[in-house]
Amino acid sequence: MNYREPLFRPPAEAESLIFQVAYGCPHNTCRFCGMYKTVKYQLRNENEVLAEIREAGKLYGDSRRIFLADGDVMAMPFDRLKRILDELNAAFPRLARINLYANGSSILMKTSEQLRMMRERKVHTLYMGLESGSQTVLDLFGKTERAEDMIAAVQTAQKCGFRLSVMILLGLGGRNYCEEHITGTVRALNRMQPALLSALRYIRIPGLVLPPEYIPVSEYAVVEELRRIIAGLALEHTVFRANHTSNPLPLSGRFPADREKLLSVLDSELASDSLDREGPGREPSPFML
Repeated sequence: MNYREPLFRPPAEAESLIFQVAYGCPHNTCRFCGMYKTVKYQLRNENEVLAEIREAGKLYGDSRRIFLADGDVMAMPFDRLKRILDELNAAFPRLARINLYANGSSILMKTSEQLRMMRERKVHTLYMGLESGSQTVLDLFGKTERAEDMIAAVQTAQKCGFRLSVMILLGLGGRNYCEEHITGTVRALNRMQPALLSALRYIRIPGLVLPPEYIPVSEYAVVEELRRIIAGLALEHTVFRANHTSNPLPLSGRFPADREKLLSVLDSELASDSLDREGPGREPSPFML
């Protein structure tokens, strides 16, 4: 396998066979994300990708899970993506699912028929960063997506049979936009009804310039924010995780069954003296994320 660093995958794809079909991210304007700042976005040579798939099929033909990297593979032109999916299905007869990063705009660029054709070719889980349901917060950090488009994209994709894994960033609103961040995020998630929801804490990345309006929140405020978000969620069938290394308190459960248990754990933590009320507290190094 030929990889060009940096290469990223979600934690859940640790056991997946990874094909890097693009380099970097086609958006790459977000001021909270440093993943692809050193990479110019470029689609990888298609013939190289197809040849690599055929060769990997000879070596790893029993593989059942494949992840397509890198950022927002859904943005790739459909005909090109379809050829790659067809090659994967031919090379891996036991293939069960193909997962990839997507974004609201890239999902909406595909027609419902194209999305269904992707699903028929075993594309299964789409990972999408909502980050915040507040358009003000998204604009503040340079994310060029509209919250309403991301909501519509999740709804459309799930109707076509995809499983959506949505990620939010705790503390992204800072002190000035905390309320708007919480209410907007709750509203967006309730409309999305994602199959999977991950909550990560926003950690500043060295070298990225913060918006001047952004004032960081304390460790206590991050946990309190998570508590308020969970309290406002009316999710019907969602697996929830907040066990990323960035989070002060690891949590996981299912909505709606575990909602009250999650709130109880958070209430106990907030009532303790273990959280820093003034500063960031147990904040991991951004290089460990």
